[in-house]
Amino acid sequence: MRILIAITGASGSIYAQRLLDNLDPNLHEIDVVLSNYAQVVLVEELPDGLRLPPGVKTHNSENMNAPFASGSNPPDAMVIIPCSMGTLGRIAHGYSENVLLRAADVMLKERRKLILVPRETPLSLIHVKNFELLLLAGATLLPANPSFYTRPKTVEQVVDTVVARVLDHLGIPQNLVARWKDVNSYNESC
Repeated sequence: MRILIAITGASGSIYAQRLLDNLDPNLHEIDVVLSNYAQVVLVEELPDGLRLPPGVKTHNSENMNAPFASGSNPPDAMVIIPCSMGTLGRIAHGYSENVLLRAADVMLKERRKLILVPRETPLSLIHVKNFELLLLAGATLLPANPSFYTRPKTVEQVVDTVVARVLDHLGIPQNLVARWKDVNSYNESC
């Protein structure tokens, strides 16, 4: 599978890192593009920097010559994680001023899998209307809302509850988080 991972300047760089940690570049062709402000946030949130697995290709957000900028060569899936509300709004309204936004536009027009992981609260009516536009256009909105039924003990385990859902929506097997069980059997095991 060809997967494009886009990282924006929203807080939550660890979500992108954990997704990259759980994608195998030997099984998938993985490209990464960062928004300009993502680089600032990465320094704050990941002091050791973004760890890219060997074989992952990076692209400058201003380079419109990247292969995935064309509808003739779209990836199978694109994940924007975390996705800022500014990026989400630009995609919802078709602004494609850089390769990250253009790639998202390509995914929608080519009816390919586009997963956005917004990390913002509270939501304004403008955000909700942009969500609506994207859902109508075929995007998957997967807000960074962690679950706690597995009783995560670390920040990474909390983050993994969201990353597991992203992997599920990509159709990639994951062992990060246990599946929900029958309530009776779950209560017995607790």
